[in-house]
This record gives sequence, structure tokens and C-alpha cells, in this order.
Amino acid sequence: MAVVIPCYRVRAHVLGVIEAIGPDVTRIYCVDDACPEASADHIEAGTHDPRVRVLRHDQNQGVGGATITGYRQAIADGMDVVVKLDGDGQMDPALLPELVAPILRGEADYTKGNRFWDLRQIGRMPLLRRLGNLGLSFLAKVSSGYWDIFDPTNGYTALHVAVAERLPLDQVSRRYFFETDLLFRLGTLRAVVVDVPMDARYGDEKSNLRVSRVLGEFAFKHLRNAGKRLVYNYYLRDLPAASLELLAGVLLLGFSLVFGGWHWWLSASTGQAAATGTVMVAVVTFVSGLQFVLAFLNHDIANVPRRPLHTLLHRHRRM
Repeated sequence: MAVVIPCYRVRAHVLGVIEAIGPDVTRIYCVDDACPEASADHIEAGTHDPRVRVLRHDQNQGVGGATITGYRQAIADGMDVVVKLDGDGQMDPALLPELVAPILRGEADYTKGNRFWDLRQIGRMPLLRRLGNLGLSFLAKVSSGYWDIFDPTNGYTALHVAVAERLPLDQVSRRYFFETDLLFRLGTLRAVVVDVPMDARYGDEKSNLRVSRVLGEFAFKHLRNAGKRLVYNYYLRDLPAASLELLAGVLLLGFSLVFGGWHWWLSASTGQAAATGTVMVAVVTFVSGLQFVLAFLNHDIANVPRRPLHTLLHRHRRM
């Protein structure tokens, strides 16, 4: 098992994080993402742990770029599971065994922390982060298809290397959208994702993420990924009944809004009430379209992947 630690402005905490990583970890990849604090030199001078390997970026690539560098090194070194652990001290290394356990038991391909599991702990999270995570969690469900997970921006994650090999790592977002974009990519592979409860930890560390700056960008990217997912899963790979329900629902809702809106405008302009039949056409098509869309959502929510992908990949390798 390997651990990837993206290093950017974490000089004050990273050595403590490395020291707290247990003996069940074989490799620790510390990726200096062109850190202005010279994290690589600081780590090499401050630790003699033989498991530590420092990797350097000449240019800053973001947390996603640093993590992907670690993933690629884990693949090259033949690791089985790779964990992404931030170097700012917010993630407890003692939770590593719990995070990787579902993968080692063959129950998941990818696991991630969920800071919202224990309602008593939520109050410890800053209000802005709490509200931002609520909104982003819903958008992540829509864009990834994983309706049973929460806290999508949580960076404490574990991934089976056999699945990492199948991911289009060159196409995954390099910056703060990394975790949620990775969920979308995992969804296109039908990988199994599982939440692992964890407590939120906030000390004197400072996050480089500003919710107000990325909210609009994240919303756009979620909508883009949602469109891609629907096309990939419901019109290219397969054509289940839900595909026709979605198409019918969108067409009926669109017709209802255009037809009803046009006649409402005519009534408002002329002062004459619309005919009963006209009103009924708009209402019936709207209700019918809404029912089709709800039927599609019911299918989509029930269609969350349940069979781990890495077990199938190992079976194909043996064959």
C-alpha cells in the first residue's frame, strides 16, 4: 500500500503527518508541487523514513496534478492500493486502515472520507465550508451518478491501483475539482465507491481553497459532466427504458413550458383568458413530462454500481 502526499504550503505540518503514518504503508510519495516553501528539501532534511520518496514538479500543477503524479508512481512500483493524504494535518493517518479496509475486502474500488457522517461533528466545520459542501454534494451526485455518497470534495481517499490503471489520468482535472471529477471518471468505469466516516479536524492550518472563487466554476463543470454521463451511460453504452423516459420527459417539459409560456403571454397582452383546452394541454404535458423525469431519476438512483471492478480486472489478468 502507498500514500501520496501533495505538498504545497504545508511545511509546518507535513513532517508530523509522515511520522504518524503506520507501518502497514510500504511507500510514501511526497510530491513537491513547485512549493514556494521548498517542501521537498524540508522533507529530505527532516525525515529518515526509508519509505519516503520525494517527487518534484518544476511547475505547479494543482492538488490533482500532484496526486496523479503519485498515482503513476504507485502504478509503476506495483502497489495494490494508493491513498491520498493531505499534508496540512486535517486528515488523521490513524484512519488509514479503516479507509482501505473496504477495498482489501473486495467491497469497493475507491473509498473516501465523509465528514458529515456524525451529525455531532458537523458543528466543528466552518459554516462556509458546511454550506458549500451541501450544495456541491448534490451537484456531485448528479454529475457522477453516485447518489449514495456525500462530501465529494473530501480529499482523504483510497483507490485500487488496478482501477487507477484504467482511468484516463491525462483527462482528470488537475486543480481543486480533482476529487469530484475523479468520481465522474470512476462512474464511467462503473467502479464501486464507498464512504468512510471520519471526523473533521481543523487547527491552525490554512486552506488554499476559497469556496466563493470556485463555486461558479464547479457548478459549470458538474453540469458538463452530468451531460457527458447521461450520454455515455444511457445513449452510447446502453439504451434502457430509462433512456426513453428521460428523452420523453425533457421533450414534454420543454413543450409545456414553451406552449404554456406563449399562451400566457398572449393572454396577458390581449386581456383574454386562454381556452380551457389550451390550459389543459400545457398542464397535462407538464405533469406527464415531470412523471417521466422522476421515473428516470428513480432508475438512475437505483443504478449505482455495486460490483467492484478491480475483482474483475484481477480475474482477467489471471486468465
